[in-house]
Amino acid sequence: MALRAAVLRHVRVAVQTRGLKSNPWAPSGSIRLMSSHDDHLTKEEVAERVLSVIKSFPKVDPSRVTPEVHFQKDLGLDSLDNVEIVMALEEEFKLEIPDKEADRIDSCNLAIEYIHNHPLAS
Repeated sequence: MALRAAVLRHVRVAVQTRGLKSNPWAPSGSIRLMSSHDDHLTKEEVAERVLSVIKSFPKVDPSRVTPEVHFQKDLGLDSLDNVEIVMALEEEFKLEIPDKEADRIDSCNLAIEYIHNHPLAS
C-alpha cells in the first residue's frame, strides 16, 4: 500500500471527456486533470513549518528569524549548524535531501523553495 501511495504521488493523468456519453454535464472538449498532488503542501504551510524548525534551533534567536534570513550572514551559524538545520527539515517534512542539494540550502528562502517543490514533502 505504501508503494502504491509513493507511485501515485508522481502520476498525473489527463482524461479527455469529449465524446464520452457517460458524463452529460461535461462541456464538450473539456479536459479534466487528475493528480495525486492534491495533498501537496502550500507554500505558506511550508514557510510556517520551516520558520518553526529554524526558530527552535538552540543557537538561533527566534525574534531574528524571517523568511528572508540567511543562516550564516544573519544568524551567525556555521556550516555544521547548517547541516543540522537541513537534517531537522528532513525530519520535519519526512523527506531526504541529497547532499549536493543540502549544501545549497543556506537560507530560509532556499529551504522553503526546495521543500515546496519537492514532490514527497509531507
